[in-house]
Amino acid sequence: MRRRTIIAIILTALAAALPARGAGPEGAGAFRFAGVDGGEIALADYAGRPVLVVNTASRCGYVDQFDGLQALQDRYRDRGLTIVGVPSDSFRQELATDAAVKEFCEVNFAIDFPIAAIADVTGEDAHPFYRWARGQGAEPTWNFHKILIDGNGSLAGSFPASVTPEAPTLAAAIETTLRQ
Repeated sequence: MRRRTIIAIILTALAAALPARGAGPEGAGAFRFAGVDGGEIALADYAGRPVLVVNTASRCGYVDQFDGLQALQDRYRDRGLTIVGVPSDSFRQELATDAAVKEFCEVNFAIDFPIAAIADVTGEDAHPFYRWARGQGAEPTWNFHKILIDGNGSLAGSFPASVTPEAPTLAAAIETTLRQ
């Protein structure tokens, strides 16, 4: 019985990393993430609209950027931007479980943008989206790295943690993708 449970968990994880149905193999729209609450976040669902994918960590010194990310979501939501948070322990600063991450985000920051399940963002075990991003020159070097995808699924910008959600350079890049 335990073996079947383990196999089911592995198959669920593999399915979450596969390209979304109907998405092309080249762009970011081809990827999906398991959701922190058990659902799925398919980037193909945001086709034609920009997406800002941010690797997050609950115990990082940049954690206050959650407030700025939520403010960005609120500011640009009606114009089509979606932020997707991807909790990661790649830099050893994330909580141990998806449930703990979800509670942390809801209680401390009232996040209402999609949050993925915990995923690796660097190295050989990186989520397929992050392996794609690495090939585009956008590999995170720390938590709260922001990867902006345009409505066509192409890389529109890559911003390290030092570029805060309030930074004019990030706002300008978002504005550009919204006009495309």
